Amino acid sequence: MLHKTKNVLLAGLSAFIILTTQVQAITPTPQMIEQFKQLPKSEQERVARQYGIDPSMLSGSANSAVNVSNPTVVEPRQNQSNEQQQSARKSEFDFNQDSDKNQLKRFGYEMFAGEPTTFAPVTDVPVPSDYMVGPGDVIKVQLYGKESNEYSLTINRDGTVQIPDLGPVSVAGLSFADLRQELSKRIKQQTIGIESNITMGELRSIRIFIAGDAYKPGSYTVSSLSTITQALFVAGGVNEIGSLRNVQVKRGGKLVGSFDLYDLLLRGDASGDINLRSGDVVFIPSIGGLVSVAGEVQRPAIYELKKHETIADVINMAAGIKQDAYPKNSSIERYNANGLKTIINVDLTSDKGNNTLAKAGDYIRVKSASNQYEDAITVVGAVVRPGKYQWKQQRISDVLPSIWGDLLLSADLDYGLVVREINKHGDIETLQFAPGEAITSPNSIQNIALQPRDKIIIFNFSDDTQNRFELNSLVKKRVSKVKSLKSDSLLDADLFKAGFETLDNTVASKYTNQIAGVAVNVQTSEEQTLVSSEVAKMLSNLFEDRDLIKLSNVMSRKELLYPIVTKLTQQGNSQHGILIVAIAGKVRHPGVYPLTNSAKVTDLVKAAGGLLEGAYIERAELTRTHTTSAVSDIIHQQVNLSAALNGNQQDNIELKGRDMMTILTTPDWQERKVVEVKGEVKFPGTYNIRRGETLSDVIARAGGYTEFAYPSAAVFVRESVRMQEQIEIKKLADQLRRDIATRGVSKDGLSINYSEAQLMLIDLENIKAVGRLVIDLNALKLGIKEADVQLEDSDVLYVPTIKQTVAVMGEVQHPSTHRFKDGLTLGDYLDMSGGPRERGDEDRVYVIKADGSVMMPTQSIWFNTDSQISAGDTVIVPLDTEYKDNLTLWSQVTQIIYNTAVAFAAVSGI
Repeated sequence: MLHKTKNVLLAGLSAFIILTTQVQAITPTPQMIEQFKQLPKSEQERVARQYGIDPSMLSGSANSAVNVSNPTVVEPRQNQSNEQQQSARKSEFDFNQDSDKNQLKRFGYEMFAGEPTTFAPVTDVPVPSDYMVGPGDVIKVQLYGKESNEYSLTINRDGTVQIPDLGPVSVAGLSFADLRQELSKRIKQQTIGIESNITMGELRSIRIFIAGDAYKPGSYTVSSLSTITQALFVAGGVNEIGSLRNVQVKRGGKLVGSFDLYDLLLRGDASGDINLRSGDVVFIPSIGGLVSVAGEVQRPAIYELKKHETIADVINMAAGIKQDAYPKNSSIERYNANGLKTIINVDLTSDKGNNTLAKAGDYIRVKSASNQYEDAITVVGAVVRPGKYQWKQQRISDVLPSIWGDLLLSADLDYGLVVREINKHGDIETLQFAPGEAITSPNSIQNIALQPRDKIIIFNFSDDTQNRFELNSLVKKRVSKVKSLKSDSLLDADLFKAGFETLDNTVASKYTNQIAGVAVNVQTSEEQTLVSSEVAKMLSNLFEDRDLIKLSNVMSRKELLYPIVTKLTQQGNSQHGILIVAIAGKVRHPGVYPLTNSAKVTDLVKAAGGLLEGAYIERAELTRTHTTSAVSDIIHQQVNLSAALNGNQQDNIELKGRDMMTILTTPDWQERKVVEVKGEVKFPGTYNIRRGETLSDVIARAGGYTEFAYPSAAVFVRESVRMQEQIEIKKLADQLRRDIATRGVSKDGLSINYSEAQLMLIDLENIKAVGRLVIDLNALKLGIKEADVQLEDSDVLYVPTIKQTVAVMGEVQHPSTHRFKDGLTLGDYLDMSGGPRERGDEDRVYVIKADGSVMMPTQSIWFNTDSQISAGDTVIVPLDTEYKDNLTLWSQVTQIIYNTAVAFAAVSGI
């Protein structure tokens, strides 16, 4: 049975092998490989020998990956010492005066950074037909046909190959192709019915020398197929002063070839990479002249120079110039005969400039082109597609032809600006137009004819509806110190400073809130000033910054105007003044605006977004600076705004630089004011009030009190009172801080822990004021007018239900709230809470009445049974300030804070 299976396998393999004997290097199928593995080893060798194939093809080893390990010929390069690095840099040229020069590296030397691991043995590569065989090479001869044999023949030292049964064959001086032809011919002549297949086996090794400025010069044994570059990799490349452009091969003391590695690195030309022979010397001379190339080139670096190479050749080494370069104004820094640097301007677009000979030590700098556009139109603001546009003979309607298709829905159709350069110095003027009319009526004067480099600005009608997330994110990314930003503007007082920093302080302070949005005298930290400066620089470059142009459609009117106002301020002088004006009062966008050509009062009103409700149109105030040769004065002029808006040219006064207009508020005008009435009234809710309306009026409108109301404990809260209380709390904390700072020790001679005191003072400052105003509703019910209160916006009245409790707080044994009992005195409630503690100050006990007032009982009435406590009252026992049992001055400060906190807590809890 085993013999039968063996015959079947042999028959299958024979059929496969017969079909494939004429085809070299055929990979058998996996099925045939598995059948071959089942044969005994002796049968595997017989089958392979009989049909002239490699057993590894059928054993599966041919398909397995060949593990090629790179020989570690030399140790990896170690970092040079500082002295070596410094000497190497000095040998390359001293470029310490220019940071760009210091960043340049020698071209091509990174090729040898990992030299021991980049060299692979060449024994596995195909042998070229022109390979010259020699002693030590192994020739594999396979004979098949009538007989099958395989021989590995080594070429002897005399250049012959000894073939069994055929005798020696001389192969000295033959190429591999000639050797195959000669051996095949000899075998065919001396044997009948036998074919041959001749391949190259192991290659001989040769001994070469690497000398000169190599990284590891010395003697190396390499493959006979090795070339110059492979020899360089074996030796670790060149050192810091080795040449890449003149690697020489010397044979028998004569120069047989040289190789320029730049041909390989820059052009992929390896024709000069000749094969080496035993005894060859690869000599690396020292480096020639160096030339540096920086600026707008594709590959800035330091290049090695050969004789007669031109600037064009060096630029080609650097892979050419970039698209944004300006080659007409390139320069060469060169040392003259006196050892001094000179500058030579070259035009790289001309033959003369390109043919300029390069010299060792040259530093070639290719300048960049300007970022400025020659004649582009810039469109920013509330448009669908902000950006740069080509200029041609056109008007505004040609750039923005459609209101619906080109402007945002939020665009202001009554106010737009064209910013125009008027001279080579970059001075500007501004032209005002109405975008809506310019687009819908192309023949109107509003449709301004554009000139090269004009900027068109379209503003949003309202600045409060824009999503500024992307803009704020961009600012935070560029200015690292920015942590948070206002949602409506990147500017604080900068716009005001840019426009009116030269104004008299008195006049400037009049417009602080309306124009700047913040108080001028607010102190800012150095870091805040730096951040503000960086943001201002960004906005000043608005018309050239692509990212800002893209996001300009969400910018506020103030931000879009900032670069214009800044430029107008800078170009102002004694002859023309500063061409900016300001408007404040009842307008939509009070602030600083550029003075456009022939602008009048109505133009400034349009620039500010128009009048708000409640504006007084019968009269406006115009403040003007009148300057003569001797004196400057401020003049106030009345303007009939109504007549000006109705087209009266006499009242529509033409504006001048530094004019400031104030739009007044209609007399007795008031914005909507509301108060809230809560608790035990018949109709609780929110009520609109008029100026002068009182608390009794609103209570009457609310239907009066319910039967469960307790007017004695009513709480009346006012925002202005709360703000004032908060200021007083801060003042108290500041006073205590000064007291602690000036008093170094306590009465007991113990030092104060200042840091802990500061923490407690911070706690005091963090107490939230209540804003409760004490009122007497009972007196108000009796009709006493002095008890009435004139209402303010956002006042809140809370009338609680009938109170049935009395609270005892502070330094008592058991602070608690007790049920009110008629007839009980202050002492009774104190006893019900366990009485004062040892550190409680019984002489300063006080009562916060239900209506918010404070009662200070005297010693004479302290135990008087007539000293009644009302429902809703709170009894406070403060800390004894004279208590000295192990207490320092710090404890005294603590009790002051304690008393203050308890008092506010009691008031807020009623």
